[in-house]
Amino acid sequence: MHFLFLFLVTLLQSPGAIAGEIIGGHESQPHSRPYMAYLTYRIGNRVNRCGAFLIRQDFVLTAAHCMGSFMSITLGAHNIKVPEATQQKIPVAKVIPYLGYNRFTHQNDIMLLKLQRNATLNRYVQLLPLPKMKFLKPGMKCTVAGWGANHNLQLQDKLHEVELQIRNDQDCMHKYPRMYNRFNQICAGNPMEKKASFKSDSGGPLVCDGVAQGIVSCGKTDGSNPRIYTRISTFTSWIHKTVNAPNY
Repeated sequence: MHFLFLFLVTLLQSPGAIAGEIIGGHESQPHSRPYMAYLTYRIGNRVNRCGAFLIRQDFVLTAAHCMGSFMSITLGAHNIKVPEATQQKIPVAKVIPYLGYNRFTHQNDIMLLKLQRNATLNRYVQLLPLPKMKFLKPGMKCTVAGWGANHNLQLQDKLHEVELQIRNDQDCMHKYPRMYNRFNQICAGNPMEKKASFKSDSGGPLVCDGVAQGIVSCGKTDGSNPRIYTRISTFTSWIHKTVNAPNY
């Protein structure tokens, strides 16, 4: 059974476009983004990392391609290499990817993780609101944070963030003609600047006006922008139905 699970997990990993560290950003003010979660998981003997964010005391939201075995969430972290007193490390009890996730196109790249116990909310660990509006205006400024790799492929120990601009859907339709779908994805990235989310930032939130509008999903492996983010508003009904289901 364990080998079958690992085989299925491997199939879910996309061999093409990769999302993930922050390019062109800066270190975050410690604990200024208390909704951020650090996700670790294994594929075989390799430990992988992704971003995630807390939406209820017992649930975090992330990208569907951030799946593996021995999944664990760390909340309240700034430097993930230091055992900070603010950190809460909680194993994942249930993995609930959206059933329509397509590993080739990254359509529906969204996943809920049920925690083994409730997180304790405080000034270092807080919830991030989900969106009510479906579409965002091009030019709108949003932020992405994560512990992913920079353009030199160096993973960050401390949380970094970058401000990004919402782009016209046509920009991503041109760059990703076989992948981008404006109804369940968001196009974002600064057209004149080298600023982007990158490897291992996957699963983190695209935050606009204090609301989680997107999830870091995929983009070109060279870190160029624009990049693709899962449009959370398309999935809010599924999220609410799932977290309130009696079997979860």
